[in-house]
Formats: sequence, structure tokens, C-alpha cells
Amino acid sequence: MIRDAVAANWEREVAFLKALIQIPSDNPPGNCAPHAEATAIALERLGFTVEQHPVPEPFVRQHGMKSVTNLIVRKTFGTGEGPVIALNAHGDVVPPGNGWTTDPYGAEERNGAVYGRGAAVSKSDFATYAFALLALDRSFKRLNGGVELHLTYDEETGGFVGPQWLLAHGLSKATYAISAGFSYAITTAHNGALHLEVVVRGRQAHAAMPSSGVDALEAATPILAAIYAERRRLLERVSTERGIGSPQITVGLISGGINTNVVPDRIAFRIDRRLIPEEQGEAVEAELIQLIEAATPDMEGVEVECRRIMLAEPLRPLPGVERLVEAVQGPARTVLGLEIEATGVPLYTDARHYSAAGIPTILYGAGPRSILEARAHSTDEHLQLSDLRAATEIVALALEDLLSA
Repeated sequence: MIRDAVAANWEREVAFLKALIQIPSDNPPGNCAPHAEATAIALERLGFTVEQHPVPEPFVRQHGMKSVTNLIVRKTFGTGEGPVIALNAHGDVVPPGNGWTTDPYGAEERNGAVYGRGAAVSKSDFATYAFALLALDRSFKRLNGGVELHLTYDEETGGFVGPQWLLAHGLSKATYAISAGFSYAITTAHNGALHLEVVVRGRQAHAAMPSSGVDALEAATPILAAIYAERRRLLERVSTERGIGSPQITVGLISGGINTNVVPDRIAFRIDRRLIPEEQGEAVEAELIQLIEAATPDMEGVEVECRRIMLAEPLRPLPGVERLVEAVQGPARTVLGLEIEATGVPLYTDARHYSAAGIPTILYGAGPRSILEARAHSTDEHLQLSDLRAATEIVALALEDLLSA
């Protein structure tokens, strides 16, 4: 009956996803409340009661966004005394950029796929989870417990005003959580990330007399060299979690200088340091700052400042994750005819907030075998509709298993 229910609602599900893609929710700039309001209306048309939870503007702006309204849908089965499963997906997306062969907000259907920003990451799982919950109503089994849809809007900036905010305010009673993912693997672990800004200050001077100033770029050069040496050293450290690999470090942004004929007085750069699950964020931060300080040359007048931009801890498997894995693997054998495996990914996601709150968490949803295949965060992002349908069936059947009395 579950699969029949998904089939009966299939055209509505595709239309629902297309409508979400057609409403921009780029982050930055992060003005996402209008998308949430439209999504709430669409969910209410499906028969759901939708809670809207606006996040106070000062907190939103503190995290580099303009407006966020998180949505919760709750459904109770039986007496409600069984487990409660939270399904979390994010509606904010990276800006589309240039080079698309289709309108990034057009939701064009082509060769069995729908194209548009957010089609794969992760407006698709707004549809997966909502229509899986609709299908669950058709189950003949005795179900006991609850399902919560957590539709949030700040994954691209760390999840601090989305899932973390919902959990910190006691708005969820989740026993388990499933976060947005792809259809052909179950993610049980992922990397974290530290974003650190380094500012090197010197003193400007005429380029004809550089010794009369303090060259901030000259001082920054050995620091940058030490960071790239660290990149090579980190390859020797490998996670025991399948699919994770080694820690990574990248200087992703750099700025400074006044003019071509002026000794630069200030150089700023931002570091992205990816953490494997075995690492702890604050320890990695202290280690990196120590490396920067040790590499700073002994030049009179040079000052170096390190400032944390963001720290996202890795997703580490908790006891109870095995139950979620089993609940998804069984239906996947039926629907996909495949054995899908539990693995890790070298990204960071909102799932870590649930794990940090003590909630066993996996990532599973609609999408291909890899982010590259989906062209997520790239041009022509798309989702095969067959993957959406399969994921909807699998999630609904997994929920049925988890809630069976």
C-alpha cells in the first residue's frame, strides 16, 4: 500500500518539487523567509498542519543571513508513545552562478530529470519527506510514535539558525533523525569544517622605499607556505570511517594591498580546514593557530590576528544508528534491487546538529550516487525523477518499519 500511495501522488510530488525550485532561496544573500512561507502554503494544500518558527532577525544577521523561518510538520501515529523520527532537509541553496544551459529557477524537465538550483540539494528532500509521510497514512500496519518534518533554511551557512536553533529551543522530541542525502548510500559519518580568518598587518610605504614600511605580504608568505606544507602532512592522517579519507586544508579567499606602488599594509585570508570524525574542532583550531604563530616571521611591526568564522563538528555515529541503517537497507533491496551500504562523506551537513544533541542520525534521501553526478553547487544541477520516486518509497517504508508496534 505504501508504494501504491506514492504512485497515486506522483504527479503532485513532481509539481511540488518544481514549485519549490521556481522560488529563489539563494544563500547568500539568505533572504529565505519568502520561500518558507510559500512552502508552508504548499504543505497545507497537501493537508498538513504547518508550524512556522521565525528566527529573530539579530540572530539571523549574526550568521550572515537576512531572514529565516523554519517549518515543522508533526504527525502522530497510535498513542504516540513509540519513537519519533525527525526528517530534516534544507531549502536554502547556493547562488546559481553562470554557465547554465537552462533557467536555474525554471524547473525544466528533460530526459527524465528536473533541472534547477536546489533540485538535488536539497529541495528534492522537501518532496521526498513530505510525500513519504503522506504515503505512510496508507499503511495497514499498527504504527506507534511520530514523524516530524524539519524544513530549515541555513545549511549553506552552518545550520546554526536552522536545526541547531530548533533543537536548542526544545521544538523537537525526536528519537531518531534522517537528514537530506542521496538514494544509493546511507551516510553515517561526515567531516567537519573550521573556517579561520587570518589578518596580517604591517605598515604602508612608498614602493620606491619599501624598507620605510612593513610589508604585510612578505610576512604572510611564510605563513601561507606553512599552511600548504600542512596540507601535505595531513595526508598521512586517515580516518577509519569508510569514505572519509584525510583532513584537508585550503586557503579559499585572500585580499589585501592598497595599490601597485604601495607596500601592502594588510593581508587577509580565510582558511577552510576539514576535520575527520576522529578530530575535535577546538583542538584542531588551537593546533592551526599555533602553526600560524610559529610560521610568522620575526619582523618588527608585524601583527597577526586569527579569528574563527565557523566551526562545524563532524558527524560521528551514535549508538542506535544501526537501527536506522537496517530500516533503510531493507526497503532499498525491494525498491532498487540493490544492497546500499553505510558510508561516510567528506562534506559537512546539518545532520551533525542532531547527533550533537544525542539523536542517532543518518543521511538518506533523493539523489544519484555522487554530488558530482548531481552537479550540486555547480551548473545544471538536476535530479533524476526515478531517484526521487525510489527515495520516497524507501523513506516511507523505513518509517513504517521504525514505527511498527
